[in-house]
Amino acid sequence: MTITPSRRRAAAAVLATAGALMLAACGSSLDAADVAAVNGRQVVSGGATVPGDPALDASTGSGDVTGVDQGVSSTGDPGAGSAAPPPADPGSSSASDAPSGGDGAGPDEPSAPATGDAGGGSEAASCDGFDNDQPGVTSSTITLANASDVSGPVPGIFESARQGTRAYVAYFNATQKLCGHDIKLLELDSRADAGADQQAYARACAETFAAVGSMSAFDSGGASTAQKCGLPDLRSTTVNPERVTCSTCFSAQSVNPGQIPRAMPTYFLDQFSAQTKKVALLYINAGAAPVNAASFRKGWESVGWKIDYFQAIDVAEFNFAPYVQQMKDRDIDLVYYLGPYQNTIKVQQAMRQQGFTPDVYLQDSTIYDQKYVEQAGDLAEGAYAYSNIALFSDTGNKEMALYRAWLEQTNPGADPNFYGLYAWSAARLFLEEATRLGGDLNRASMVKALSKVKDWTSHGLHSPQDVGGKTTGKCQKIIRYTGGSWKQVSKGDYLCDTLVTTGVGA
Repeated sequence: MTITPSRRRAAAAVLATAGALMLAACGSSLDAADVAAVNGRQVVSGGATVPGDPALDASTGSGDVTGVDQGVSSTGDPGAGSAAPPPADPGSSSASDAPSGGDGAGPDEPSAPATGDAGGGSEAASCDGFDNDQPGVTSSTITLANASDVSGPVPGIFESARQGTRAYVAYFNATQKLCGHDIKLLELDSRADAGADQQAYARACAETFAAVGSMSAFDSGGASTAQKCGLPDLRSTTVNPERVTCSTCFSAQSVNPGQIPRAMPTYFLDQFSAQTKKVALLYINAGAAPVNAASFRKGWESVGWKIDYFQAIDVAEFNFAPYVQQMKDRDIDLVYYLGPYQNTIKVQQAMRQQGFTPDVYLQDSTIYDQKYVEQAGDLAEGAYAYSNIALFSDTGNKEMALYRAWLEQTNPGADPNFYGLYAWSAARLFLEEATRLGGDLNRASMVKALSKVKDWTSHGLHSPQDVGGKTTGKCQKIIRYTGGSWKQVSKGDYLCDTLVTTGVGA
């Protein structure tokens, strides 16, 4: 069958709905139909690699193993790589101490890789009795897997999760060892496909000790595989219910789809009382977005909002004018859009064309993205978003400076990204727990340790996450794009409140 340009555009339009994956940051769950074009790049190998089995690579991606070499060049040539920074004292503050500032479309890059304590500051357990006869373990190395959507219909969609994991592994190897072992990373490609995710996890079960920092729109595929082999799977973010119920699977960003944080709607109720009584909630009509929207509606109305216009927009819709006219007719004051930032821009363009300017335009962390700012231009001015991570520009946050410095060291030119940040967080948590276990480290003990983790912040990189309990985080911050940069407008570090149990989408 000939694939025409129109067919390609239609397929791309369907897959573009995945920008709604950012909804996971707000306590929602999306099914496999929601795939987001979060990162536009093709995968960059970045670092020493050892090609995997070509027969397996055909179905699960490159299978490159990285992380042993401590120097990584911009070309990915291990021989050309610069020497990694030397280990630092646990109290090192070589990450920037500069005051934080606004976060613009292109935040300043750290000048050099920072160092710190990769083990988290806790005293390492004795390594007596460490068992080298485990999957993925040799006398000198421990191999971890990362299975993220890199190729497929939308190339590079979650490349940032691979990059964030790679960055932390390089940092760890440059500063210490785990009971005398270097960490290697088997990079697998789940290709935005449930079957590929399952195949990747079959390989992870056989060849690696655990999976860390993975991110896939189709993460349901490998859930049962991971659980059956007892594989510890500490992901960037969990998306589908099957991964939530997997007993060996966790995520650095904890999510329960039926729980909605009160912090954000309460903030806007306080700051924009009248506007929260005339709200439009628009959402992409694909995958789990309709269920998520229904959960949001129930949760926010329980706080005191009134959703006066609740409207689905089909994936292939290009004419947003009728929806804008409906909002004008209803005197809507606050517009919330649930979907990819590419469609956010279409909504904003239609509002401008029809002379409709609501008092508040709001979205989740989907639009806290450099690509949104670049493509939206002045349409971004004044937009609000809510998030549960530190600002990328906050170099006064030592962990943020560390993440960005090692991201640049291992993946030159890569932008800091929401899912990459949580992949870094997942890798840090895993290796901190492994360090505490020492000689008692095995798959079962790691799963048990992760099940007990509460209030994980990755040393201030994000709001507290109930990793072990798998409940939605309660804390959020409100940011606004104004004057060419994102600025936090809510007080304090995060706004924290209780959760609303909606019973929708659980």
